[in-house]
Amino acid sequence: MERVTVVGGGLAGSEAAWTLARLGVPVRLYEMRPKRMTPAHATERLAEIVCSNSLGGEGPANAKGLLQAEMRRAGSLVMEAATRARVPAGGALAVDREEFSQYITERLSRHPLVEVVREEVAEVPEGLAILATGPLTSDALSEAIRHRFGDHFLSYFDAASPIVLYESIDLETCFRAGRYGQEADYLNCPLTEEEYRRFYQALLEAEEHTPHEWEKREFFEACVPVEELARRGYQTLLFGPMKPVGLKDPRTGKEPFAVVQLRQEDKAGRMWSLVGFQTGLKWPEQKRLIQMIPGLENAEIVRYGVMHRNTYLNAPLLLQETLEFKEQEGLFAAGVLAGVEGYLESAATGFLAGLNAARRYRGLKPVAPPEESMLGGLVRFLATANPKGFQPMYANWGLVPPVEGRMAKKEKREAMYHRGLRAFEEWVASLGMLAST
Repeated sequence: MERVTVVGGGLAGSEAAWTLARLGVPVRLYEMRPKRMTPAHATERLAEIVCSNSLGGEGPANAKGLLQAEMRRAGSLVMEAATRARVPAGGALAVDREEFSQYITERLSRHPLVEVVREEVAEVPEGLAILATGPLTSDALSEAIRHRFGDHFLSYFDAASPIVLYESIDLETCFRAGRYGQEADYLNCPLTEEEYRRFYQALLEAEEHTPHEWEKREFFEACVPVEELARRGYQTLLFGPMKPVGLKDPRTGKEPFAVVQLRQEDKAGRMWSLVGFQTGLKWPEQKRLIQMIPGLENAEIVRYGVMHRNTYLNAPLLLQETLEFKEQEGLFAAGVLAGVEGYLESAATGFLAGLNAARRYRGLKPVAPPEESMLGGLVRFLATANPKGFQPMYANWGLVPPVEGRMAKKEKREAMYHRGLRAFEEWVASLGMLAST
């Protein structure tokens, strides 16, 4: 019997294989460990967690809480394992990493429709297949992907700027304009010399994230972290990401001393990134610094900046919202390779890729979750985001449409949660996949 090929035994590949098997489709799941280990993994187990053991905050006011609930309704193996391996972590879902990965390994290894093959895949598979090889995709497969889809479609490092929610930006302070009178595609936060001086000093003193050994790298000049630029001298930022040249504040008619520009990241304009502010600072430090910028005092950060080793596709150019490649029917991507960040997001895209590979196997068209759901919002972002400088994304409230009416933020989030979960339940029920809770 023909089998669907799944490449990669991380959370995305494991969830994809499980979804296919649940739908009665035979799977061949390739994992190169232990024959070839990565710099990050320590065992041969499937779905091994190598960094934090948290799958994110829970509850109806939390974006990851909605994605967790959606995955439970979809019959997720990752969520089943997380429930069994859960450890106390306050308001977050955290797991005993060994028990978690052992449970998933045993479930998949014992499934009659799943064949686990311990070999490296060095070429893009033919036929129905899912690529879910994660941030440490092997050099051979990376080269094969690059050869198939083009050099500019594959990135090897994640140098991302923070992203803030549009509704949290003070539009009375920031002004919309492009340099030298060009199209007004940017929001601009002006700083006086004194405001710049305070920001610069705080940036020099901010605490950085300590990377794992396998994350370390030399900086490319095109993506030097903003804190490194600051260390090069007081004026360096004024000739880089904070340069005011060609930008006149319409309220004064003059160029500010310094400017932080925000660029639209999604089609709906709900999320805006700080241009040139890729950073390796710790997240609390990022929040403190961003809220020192005029106009961003109350900014809600929906994605923090990161600087680490990461192999991923330029999803908006390559993938549809079903996670199928635009130019190769029957080939899907999932997990970090598809352009998401996080264990939970990787597993969720693995579910969708598995579902749609199964549909192709049955002669059906691929589908996407409703836009009100967190998974639906996430995959639509992957397919429609600005491809210029595309960076991976994790679950956040900026991915889904806001609810109408005036209400407190917590109340609004809970309304979005219940609306999204209801829409997702109806969707999976229509596919005959709604799991009991």
